[in-house]
Amino acid sequence: MIVRLISGDTPRSPVLTALLLLILICLAGAPFIFEGVRALDTAARICIFIVLVAGYDLLLGYTGIVSFAHTMFFGMGAYGVALASTHMGRGFDALLVGSVLGALAAIVLALLIGLFSLRVRAIFFAMITLAVASAVAVLVSQFSDITGGEDGLTYKIPRVLTSANRMGEVMGVKFTGKTLNYYLIFFSSLVLFLLLLRIVNSPFGRVLQAIRENDFRAEAIGYRVVWYRTAATCMSAATAALAGSLFAIWLRYVGPDTTLSFEIMLDILLMVVIGGMGTMYGAVLGTVLFVLAQTYLQNLMGAASHATEGLPLIPDLLDPDRWLMWLGILFVLSVYFFPTGIVGRLRGQQST
Repeated sequence: MIVRLISGDTPRSPVLTALLLLILICLAGAPFIFEGVRALDTAARICIFIVLVAGYDLLLGYTGIVSFAHTMFFGMGAYGVALASTHMGRGFDALLVGSVLGALAAIVLALLIGLFSLRVRAIFFAMITLAVASAVAVLVSQFSDITGGEDGLTYKIPRVLTSANRMGEVMGVKFTGKTLNYYLIFFSSLVLFLLLLRIVNSPFGRVLQAIRENDFRAEAIGYRVVWYRTAATCMSAATAALAGSLFAIWLRYVGPDTTLSFEIMLDILLMVVIGGMGTMYGAVLGTVLFVLAQTYLQNLMGAASHATEGLPLIPDLLDPDRWLMWLGILFVLSVYFFPTGIVGRLRGQQST
């Protein structure tokens, strides 16, 4: 049953299986295992970014397409929910309409980009997506009457999904609408991730991998390479838009910095590389490690700096303001010791 649920794509490593089960248990029980709003917010972000990164890996890892427009599609889903909630009011119908329209808009734009750009060489396609994403980010900032400009949009979601909805206690933990909102994010992300697993392990996914390895041979044996690449781009865009919708439902705020920033695109690339390209499970491990480092590394460095106050030089090196430097060092080390990503390394050890 479980093997069918994950489309036969087993971890193929006891260590990887244990890590994935641990992550699943922690995310499923986050409201009851971890205390505080920050921990719940971190768990929700991990769920959302797992979907976002896995959708990008469908392009980069499975199809071999480098795109810098993934955050643009992410933002379209987020702004879809924000605009629908602003104009339709705080209802589930607004969330559904905003999510669907955001995903459809992302698919249409991805289709246009794919049909007109995927015939060119990879580097030119990457530059085209970067230009389109930059143009959309500028337009969002300029049309402040609609999008809120640089200030973004704040809106209301159904009261049942907010902290104001107090539903009593479950296992000694206060169960509120915020907890309900988290489980909406968790189960939606889980369904989307399993759907992506199904796609990459289907005959369609095998063709994408063949195109990645040698597009000329794939074309020679009868596959329409441009059509498959365009379809993969549209699927990836729709996934990113739905992840953006979930992000908007959780955050109740969208703005250029939170959804369209190029820094988010770089973060996605780092997560894919750390976890391992061409594997959905790599998106899980890469996202968990990166988001946890982003959230807690600065605090850990502050504690370490305080603990080593009496030593020369070390407290300065561990100053919390230098957390980005250490994050960069950790990334370099992960690439050096895990050139095929963490999942690739674990599976390689098992095969040997």
